Amino acid sequence: MNNLTRRTFLKASALAAGAAALSTRSWGQVAGANGDVRVAVIGLNGRGSGHVRSVMTTKGARLVALCDPDTAVLDKIKQNLGEKAATVKTYTDLRELFASPEVDAVVIATPNHWHALAAIWAMQAGKDVYVEKPVSHNIWEGRQIIAAAKKYNRIVQAGTQIRSGEGLQEAVAWIRAGNHGKITASRGFCYKRRDSIGKTEGEQALPTTVNYDLWSGPAAMVPLRRKRLHYDWHWVNLTGNGDVGNQGIHQMDVARWFLGESGLPRHSLSIGGRLGYVDDGESPNTQVVVHDYATAPLIFEVRGLPAKADGRASSAAGGAEGAAAAAGSMDKYRGVSIGNVVDCEGGYLVTKEYFTATAYDKADKVVKEFRGVDRHMQNFIDCVHSRKAAELYGPIEEGHLSSALCHLGQVSHMLGHAVAPGAMAEQISGNKLLVEAHGRMIEHLGANNVDLGRTPATLGLPLAIDSKTERFTGESAAAANAMLSREYRKSFVVPQLA
Repeated sequence: MNNLTRRTFLKASALAAGAAALSTRSWGQVAGANGDVRVAVIGLNGRGSGHVRSVMTTKGARLVALCDPDTAVLDKIKQNLGEKAATVKTYTDLRELFASPEVDAVVIATPNHWHALAAIWAMQAGKDVYVEKPVSHNIWEGRQIIAAAKKYNRIVQAGTQIRSGEGLQEAVAWIRAGNHGKITASRGFCYKRRDSIGKTEGEQALPTTVNYDLWSGPAAMVPLRRKRLHYDWHWVNLTGNGDVGNQGIHQMDVARWFLGESGLPRHSLSIGGRLGYVDDGESPNTQVVVHDYATAPLIFEVRGLPAKADGRASSAAGGAEGAAAAAGSMDKYRGVSIGNVVDCEGGYLVTKEYFTATAYDKADKVVKEFRGVDRHMQNFIDCVHSRKAAELYGPIEEGHLSSALCHLGQVSHMLGHAVAPGAMAEQISGNKLLVEAHGRMIEHLGANNVDLGRTPATLGLPLAIDSKTERFTGESAAAANAMLSREYRKSFVVPQLA
């Protein structure tokens, strides 16, 4: 980035900070021509391309810019816009985008390691922010985003869109009102097929269309040691947070939402590992995380392997075709592969889809059904218009807390150690719910021919947490607290605002 552009960005940031000290801006000052919120999407692979479509179909929003450090991705998405491409600018450096006075709000769908810094830089430049889940790469970052939203008076929506559906909102209110009795456990599930990403030898060639310095941003710019730069960053600790922080953040958020807990748990523990194959990934593909809350335990499970390795899982189809279909099928817990189960004294509630839920009594009879639709982007644009942050469906505070639950599971795992199956069972024997989940996990791994005697699972470090300070306590506090944040590269440092 040349000095002139950098100065322009810094000047815009300073002006935005000064303006934030004044009263909230009026709609006429926020919106561009035609009264629309002028929106830019940053990070265009996967979820980002979906956000492009969402912005273009949201009332009161107008897509004006795209940004990605990979010009091949950038060009492809712009070409897909057809006639509308002529009115959309493109950027490879998000700092140049932030310096533009023609952008009112940004949607951030970068890899996780960029979420916090991109969000804070955007707010410093006077932009409102929709930031994808998890909102942070570590616990400390989430608290800095919250502080930035308050300091710069910005509207910040976390990408936890399940919260926008009327059905889930009604279901949460119904459960919290005690209609099904006291909650005894809130469970989340991410049983989602994740194949091996392959095992490489040595440094891999980067795509020639990528500015790797910008792609790496706050993270160390290390040689690429996996086949794909894009997407598989999810499974590398430097840039991603595993499936608990990828798909699983949605279900972790819903599980905490039902509990009504507004802080971190008293204790957290992870068991699991990257099992069933050896590849360049680092995060667990099989994991159970237990968060000890006062209301009830929150239990979260990840499974990336199929129901059975040999394709003999139950299937309505027959022969070779049936075996192939069964080989890709996933385990289910009370009918759920990706979703939630909330156990209550009077029965249980199940979510199998993002915006629906069904309550059952103890005899498995349907008691009540809830239905809704995704209103998340529209809600964000409406709040940018009204300046009423309290009306956001995914407020950044909630996004931070649920993201932090994912990070707690990863901290416990990364500070843990491999334990033989018998020793694992003995060491967790005091936790009845964990013992039950562990038992099902053992059966699942056995069905995938995983020999835990040869490749044992990891017993995570038991974590004790002070929810008020969001720091670890106890004998292992020093090692755990060292993982609350990270070392940032020069020019890409997340500022301390809290």
